[in-house]
Amino acid sequence: MLKGIPHILPPELLKILMEMGHGDEIVLADSNFPAASHAQRLVRCDGIAIPPLLDAVLQLFPLDPYVKQPAALMAIVPGDTYKPEIWPAYQKTVKKHERRFPGFEMVERFAFYERAKKAYAIVATGETARYANIILKKGVL
Repeated sequence: MLKGIPHILPPELLKILMEMGHGDEIVLADSNFPAASHAQRLVRCDGIAIPPLLDAVLQLFPLDPYVKQPAALMAIVPGDTYKPEIWPAYQKTVKKHERRFPGFEMVERFAFYERAKKAYAIVATGETARYANIILKKGVL
């Protein structure tokens, strides 16, 4: 057991967070996301919701301060009237760890999939909220 590391983070995810370099991206994917078919490296966090996982990751993971928007969400598909209920929780969590957070980049669905394919890793979670996928770009300390 180590001190100061959130217990929600599995060892495989800690290793990946350490391996990642400045500018690398990681996707926290909801349970509907095609994670296995898109991932270069896949971490399973089944049964874990994204908000507490996001909070735990951001305790250890700096966001990139040298890009306009170091975090991205999958944009709502045109014509879909659903308003993602999870986004305010993400905003609150990111601002808790990154006081100068400029806001989220909104990425069209299929562009999000293509970007996810290039991500360093995808974390498949048990999150059931719609439009809950988030991409984080690693910064420097």
